[in-house]
Amino acid sequence: MPLSEYEQRVLEQMERQLTSDDPRLANTLTRRGGHRPVTRYVVAGVGAAVGLLLLVVGAATSQPWVGAIGFVVMFAAVAFAFAAPRAERAGPQGTVAPDGSVRRAPAASKKRGFMARFEERWDRRRDGEGR
Repeated sequence: MPLSEYEQRVLEQMERQLTSDDPRLANTLTRRGGHRPVTRYVVAGVGAAVGLLLLVVGAATSQPWVGAIGFVVMFAAVAFAFAAPRAERAGPQGTVAPDGSVRRAPAASKKRGFMARFEERWDRRRDGEGR
C-alpha cells in the first residue's frame, strides 16, 4: 500500500531532521553494505572460466606450467565463491563523546586468537599444578 502525500511529506521531514541533527547516524543508516553475493559468484565464475581455459590451453600446447597456473586460478576462484564473506563487526565499536567524536573501544575488548586462549589455558594448568 503506497503512502499518502501527507505521509510522504512527514517522512521526508523526519529524514531532513535526522540528517541535520545527527549526520553521522544518517550516513550510517543510508550506507549500503559491501558487494552483493551475486557479484561474488560472478567474479568466481569468470575466474573459474579463465582457469579452465588456461588448463585446456596448457594441455593442448604441451606446456604443463600453463596448465598448472590454470588449475591454481580455478581452485582460487572456487575457494573465493565458497568462502564466507567477512562479517562486519558486531556490538559496540566505541563511544561517542559529547562533541560528536568517536573513541575506539579499548584493545582489550578485541577477540583473542586461538593461540592466545590456548597459551592462557596452558598457563592456568601449570599454575594449578604448582610448578
